[in-house]
Order: sequence, then C-alpha cells, then structure tokens
Amino acid sequence: MPTSVRPRRSVLYVPGDNARALDKARGLAADTFIFDLEDGVAPAHKEGARKQVLQALAKGGYGRREKIVRVNALDTEWGRDDLVAVAKSGVDGVLLPKVESAKGVHEAEAILDKAGAPKPLAVWCMVETPRGVLRAEAIANASARVGCLVAGTSDLAADLHADPADDRVALIPALAQIVLAARAADLACLDGVFLDLEDGKGFERECRQGALLGFDGKTLIHPKTIDTANRLFAPSKAAIERARRVVAAHGEALSAGKSLVLLDGKLVEQLHVSAAERMLDLAGQIALLIEEAGFST
Repeated sequence: MPTSVRPRRSVLYVPGDNARALDKARGLAADTFIFDLEDGVAPAHKEGARKQVLQALAKGGYGRREKIVRVNALDTEWGRDDLVAVAKSGVDGVLLPKVESAKGVHEAEAILDKAGAPKPLAVWCMVETPRGVLRAEAIANASARVGCLVAGTSDLAADLHADPADDRVALIPALAQIVLAARAADLACLDGVFLDLEDGKGFERECRQGALLGFDGKTLIHPKTIDTANRLFAPSKAAIERARRVVAAHGEALSAGKSLVLLDGKLVEQLHVSAAERMLDLAGQIALLIEEAGFST
C-alpha cells in the first residue's frame, strides 16, 4: 500500500477498556488514534474492551483523524476474534503486534479477507523484536495491505539487553533498518513510545531524533505529548516557504525552456521538486485537520 501524505505526526494509543479515554479522544489533536486491545488491556478485560471500541467507532465523532485498532496476537485466544470483529467496523487499519515474518501478515490478511474487510483496510505491523527487525523488508512487502511499520522500542530494547539511554544509540541500527524497509516498500513508519512522562525535554529530544531518522511521527501514551509531537514532526514555516520557492522556480524554468534550475545559487533537481511537492501536500493535509476541529497544532 503506497505511502500516503496523510499526517501521522502524533499517534496516540487509547486503551480500549477505558470508556473515558475513548470519549476524550474525540477532542484531542492527535493525527491518528490506535485503539488498543493488546498491551494496554488486562486479560480479564479483553472481550469487554473489544465491545467498547466497536461501540465507540460506531458512535463516531473522530472526524478525519485516522483510526487504527491494535489487536492481540494471533497465537492468543483473542487475536482471531479481534480481527473478525474490526474487519467491517469502519477503521482505517489494524495494528499487528510483534510481527516477525511475512507469514504473520498473511495469516492476518486471510482472516480479514474471510471476514469481509474492505480492500482499503490497512495492516500495520509492529517491529519490536530482533527477528522482526532482521525481517523488516519481508514484512513490509508481505501484502498490498501493509501500510506502516511501527517501531516497538521498549520490547526491542529489552530483547537486545540494551540500555536505550538518552541518545538511544543502542537502538539506532534497528530504527534505521525499520525506516529503510518502510521507505523501500513505499510505506509509512512510526517511532516508538517515550515512557517518562515527566521528562519533557527528553521527549522533545527523542522526537527530534526520530524526525532526523526519517520517521513520519511518534507513537504516544499520553495526550499531553500530542502538541510537541505535532510541532516537531510537522514541516516548519521556513521549510514550507522554501518548498514553495523550489516548486515555483522549477515551474518557471520549464516554462522558459531551461534545463538547469538554480535557486539561491543551488541546483534544483527533480528529486528536490518531488520532496517539495510532498511537503506542501503534507502541510495542506495538516491544515485540513486543524481547520476541521479548530485545533491549534
């Protein structure tokens, strides 16, 4: 499934067994919601959470924000029923936990197809184990439904016996491989969660790092981090203005029959034009989200 310019700066996990959180999400400025049936829900509450999420989706009110459901793994007693339940619920996609091979994607896809899931329903894959990282390319290309790779940094750090520390140096090779696999397959990719909600500077630092690595946005565990993620994963005003100038200069050169395009003394090639056009498209989509709900970020 080709990468969409759909904004995914802030992607908030919403626990499926928390009715208040499901309702509150309708007024939050996150670009995407992941309604969680897996890690965020205790075993005794799994089936109740599934029903509650379906009710919330049926009620609506989330506007044009993207709606994803993280299901339980297929080797659990809930995974298959989760997929069947959400197949025709109107969600934009399902998030599979701990994907370690193309086979896991194929199994989920077969269940969704049999349950009548529409073709646009995407399959997102969490890459959160060493085996998953090593097979990220195969996972990304497993199906036309695959739309996004999501880094599961907490589980990955634990499996690596690594200390993520402030700079996440131990995770950089894995994070880079996830981005590479996603981009090679023309998919979106999301950075993992930041767990210390009291460390605002640390969160900002990690967002900046994720953006530099090439991630589209960050997965979040608390609403108070939404504004920062929205700001740091959005094109800056200066970048948008530069993109407009790149596109304009290219257009003027073409109209004049020139084969060489210079802007501020620098050569402008087609790759720069394509990147500029994508940035402007993304900025426009962000503006639509803000306009729809009156958000400030």
